[in-house]
Amino acid sequence: MSTHVLSLRMDGELLDRLRSHAAKRGMSVQDYVVRTLIRDDFDERFKAAVDETEEFYGRT
Repeated sequence: MSTHVLSLRMDGELLDRLRSHAAKRGMSVQDYVVRTLIRDDFDERFKAAVDETEEFYGRT
């Protein structure tokens, strides 16, 4: 497994909100952001798969 680095710039208000959300889940800000990105990516891929299936079989 390879490791990559993602660097983000954000204002203090956003960082405070992210810290709050992460703390509620017992996570670091980094882990919270990564999990959010993974979840959003899955949601997009799942929607694309559903759309492709509906196109193939026809919408019901």
